[in-house]
Amino acid sequence: MTRGAALLRSSDSGLLLLALIIGAGAGLGAVVFRWLIKTFTRVLSGHADFAGIGHASNPHVPWLGPYFVLLAPVVAGLLYGPLVYFFAREARGHGVPEVMYAVARKGGRIAPQVAAVKALASALCIGGGGSVGREGPIVQIGSALGSTLGRVVKVAEPRMRVLVACGAAGGIAATFNAPLAGVFFAMELILADFAAQSFGMVVLSSVIASVIGRAALGNKPFLTLPTFTVDHLSQYLFFALLGVLAGGVGVAFTRIMYWIEDACDWAWRGPEWLRPAVGGLVLGVVLLVLPQMYGVGYPVLGNGVAGKYAIGFLIVLLLGKVVATSLTIGIGGSGGVFAPSLFIGAMLGSAYGQGLHDILPGVAGSAGAYGLIGMGAVFAGSSRAPITAVVIMFELTGEYSIILPLMVAIVLATGISHLLTPDTIYTLKLRRRGIDLDAPPHAEAMMGELVSQIMEPTEQTVSEHETLTGAVRALAGSRHGQLPVVDDEGRYLGVINRRDLAEALSTGDRDVDHVADWVEHPPTVTCDATIEAALPHLEDTQGPVPVLDAGSTAVVGWLSHQQVLTAVYLPGAAGMPPAQRSATS
Repeated sequence: MTRGAALLRSSDSGLLLLALIIGAGAGLGAVVFRWLIKTFTRVLSGHADFAGIGHASNPHVPWLGPYFVLLAPVVAGLLYGPLVYFFAREARGHGVPEVMYAVARKGGRIAPQVAAVKALASALCIGGGGSVGREGPIVQIGSALGSTLGRVVKVAEPRMRVLVACGAAGGIAATFNAPLAGVFFAMELILADFAAQSFGMVVLSSVIASVIGRAALGNKPFLTLPTFTVDHLSQYLFFALLGVLAGGVGVAFTRIMYWIEDACDWAWRGPEWLRPAVGGLVLGVVLLVLPQMYGVGYPVLGNGVAGKYAIGFLIVLLLGKVVATSLTIGIGGSGGVFAPSLFIGAMLGSAYGQGLHDILPGVAGSAGAYGLIGMGAVFAGSSRAPITAVVIMFELTGEYSIILPLMVAIVLATGISHLLTPDTIYTLKLRRRGIDLDAPPHAEAMMGELVSQIMEPTEQTVSEHETLTGAVRALAGSRHGQLPVVDDEGRYLGVINRRDLAEALSTGDRDVDHVADWVEHPPTVTCDATIEAALPHLEDTQGPVPVLDAGSTAVVGWLSHQQVLTAVYLPGAAGMPPAQRSATS
């Protein structure tokens, strides 16, 4: 073990150096990725950006006319489908959830081949007409670079997570020329933590990546937007209403995307590596009808905000983007959902602004202003990353005057999203796999454990023929204030608890009346049920739930809220005796 490697692993200066190296790598990776997208777009469409051209032909195959878009996604799918399936299956989809999962549950470990596979697959997908964005791929590419360097140096898990976030921030900063947005995207969505040391390292990585990106790609925003102005204070009410609407649209986009993905899963019966090519035929039909959906679509977004489209066509573009992006992800494509959410927001805001301008021309103001606000608000509604949404829109426009109306709309959009769904467009993908990032790291695994592994064995039972006096003696030593009641053959009949026993003693003859007359029937679970299946029964009662054997005849234990909490938060103590478990906790 060399002293240099040890310093890189453990010292603050070593972490600083690693952050700078990762920032440089992410910046170069973003430059290469942007070049790949442009190259594949030119090869497969014959143009630098086909989305803004309309029903044009491909000069490489002019005899196909505009119908070449039927084949471009198929050819791309034939290339990236096997690439993803055989070399890095986590490169499928929009990428950010996989990075979030790696940071939260895998100590930041990401397979090194993901960077190369994701870059090629996403560039092919976008170049072949896939209606997805660049941010998901570049986040995964940069994160994979950070994780790979961390594994080479053998840093501890907390530092590995920081390095992964450095890669994500650097990728966003370089590809969008938005260093602040890169920082807050990484801190808010990837790390979900704003610790001072982490923040400093992520900032350094974002800065160096942005410098490299600007040197190679130029010092200008990736999107040119109109000047923003607020002409009347009454416009804040209109911006607030747009925020509410955008929050609902962001949630609807999330739901529709996963609904279409489920439909694609249901419909496809062939090998997964062939799915993008066959599904590309369906995507090609969408592109033939609406060529503005080809690729990322920034020229179309810019035209929409600039007021070059009528309200009806803006709504068509909004719906078309929802369908095209969802279909691209559903057929197994690779690309991000950040840019599509900006596109959808721009179309929503521009249509809303034009409508207001037609109704209240002297008060509503510029329709483009609403387009800008809509971009940030729909992204916030789908991702619930309000800080990132505010910062990236500020960086895109360079206008400080956008901050106040943007904050109003984004906060309301985020609030509406919270009311409508517990998940975001990123976390829903993980929850559908049974992964809850808000739960303790081992909680998902524990949900599948059997009740028998965490239950508390039965202390004793009470015969149905026992008198009330005898029941008092038995209950005096019960930890839970209740005991199972059994018949002569040991079969479970119910429980007798202290509350009911006290009532029985006040109204009956304690030496004559029997326990059988005062049996309660609380919810029960069987010992072979999973913890997840048992939770609804626990929710229906205040005390512990009786656990029966597999045949539901004999009582074998108790399952309490404390047992489940101990299993989730102190898994090693779940099977201990009560006294020892209490000492452990």
